[in-house]
Amino acid sequence: VIVVRTTIPIDPASRERAMGHVEELVDHAQREAGTVRYRAAMDVTNPSLLHFFEQYEDAAAAEVHAESEPYRQFMSALPEFADGSIETVQFETDDVHVSEFTATDAANAVE
Repeated sequence: VIVVRTTIPIDPASRERAMGHVEELVDHAQREAGTVRYRAAMDVTNPSLLHFFEQYEDAAAAEVHAESEPYRQFMSALPEFADGSIETVQFETDDVHVSEFTATDAANAVE
């Protein structure tokens, strides 16, 4: 499993344009074969930070994404709305655990 987390600082004046590109990329990526999860979210404490969380079945699936036309279009547009250094953390692991629970379950777990 390949996991990628990328943080992109967004120029506030270009936020709307950036989100259009993000929506197109996420829509496409979530339908790509080999993509387990692909999410984008704005940071709660700093709304100028955009976070991507990606999970792929393997390196080949991550490569397919990186070679896709929507990804290439996003990367070409990136200089129009990015505002600072971009950080990407990527790792490969076989040890992935997914848990689903309700809010009540979470609250009860800390009691």
